[in-house]
Amino acid sequence: MAHKFDAKNKHKLDNEKRRELLPPEQTLISLHLQEVDIMADVGCGIGYFTIPASKIVGESGKIFAMDISPEMLKDVEIKISDNNISNVETILTEENDLKLEDNKVTFAFVSLVLHEANEKENFISEIKRIISPEGKIAIVEWEKINSDFGPPIDHRLDKKDLIEVLDKLGFTNISTINIGVNFYGIIAQK
Repeated sequence: MAHKFDAKNKHKLDNEKRRELLPPEQTLISLHLQEVDIMADVGCGIGYFTIPASKIVGESGKIFAMDISPEMLKDVEIKISDNNISNVETILTEENDLKLEDNKVTFAFVSLVLHEANEKENFISEIKRIISPEGKIAIVEWEKINSDFGPPIDHRLDKKDLIEVLDKLGFTNISTINIGVNFYGIIAQK
């Protein structure tokens, strides 16, 4: 069974070091999030990417902040309220049931979550289900290296293995982007 991030460690999800290594707005832009996109932030945690994404997609776009943890979603709801954000909706999900109808989003974003999924193919298939035709999935994961922070190397996903799974599930135009030493990004089209 895959290790799940414990909500009591949520303070680790936003700090100066993380913002330096994984700047949220720049990361989203480099993964091609655009104005008017309808984005699912799958495993949104405390909203580290949700809040910057809401600004990028603008009032014509929408963000579904999705997590299996009510505690995490409560943090997002506080940020939404504090920042008077009107284009974000929080959704309590289950790992393989995202609680959205088919073809609902143009951009599914999954950051540092896939390595925690018990059934990675099923999880990615469920994400694919909610992506509209021609929509995209954007994934950020830990490089499979030993590091002073993040999960142990045996919990990390090799980029090549993840690309193979996306290909097997019918995603096209699969490309990778470099996000510093510790992370990689993958973009693919439904």
